[in-house]
Amino acid sequence: MDFLISLENGVNKVSDWLGKLTAFLFVLMLLNVFYDVVSRYLFNQVSIGMQELEWHLHATIFLLGVPYALRVGGHVRVDLIYERLSSKKKAWVDLIGTLVLLLPFCLLVVWYGYDFAHEAYTLGETSGDPGGLPYRWIIKSMIPVSFGFMALSGIGLLLTSVNTLRGAHEQPYQHTEL
Repeated sequence: MDFLISLENGVNKVSDWLGKLTAFLFVLMLLNVFYDVVSRYLFNQVSIGMQELEWHLHATIFLLGVPYALRVGGHVRVDLIYERLSSKKKAWVDLIGTLVLLLPFCLLVVWYGYDFAHEAYTLGETSGDPGGLPYRWIIKSMIPVSFGFMALSGIGLLLTSVNTLRGAHEQPYQHTEL
């Protein structure tokens, strides 16, 4: 098998794994919300930590789900134009968009997001609410981590585009359906 195809498949496996992780985190969030609702309405007990965990999980699901959505073609795009293009033209659009827009933006967010998370870690930032979650740096670190994964998924999209342009794919250029 061709090196670029193998590299594309390896990168795509990471993105697919993120999709599975996101699905698992969604189940955890569902259980968390269920616990929170039962505790609140049946036992009249409120846990600020569990409520904060809900939005921590929600943010993590969103942040780690975007690289998977990019992998399977579930991201926002002007499909009215894009879907009418030939496989090679689609590959060119994705190649140029990835190089000019996606990768620079991801790297910028990783660069500044690292400082954002590191500052929270250095300051020992915690929740401002009594009973809230400690270690605010964990959720803040998801920003650079997820954008790093998004850049990796972008590299996978870039490799798919290059492999399509050089005729290495057996089927026409298409993304996996959600």
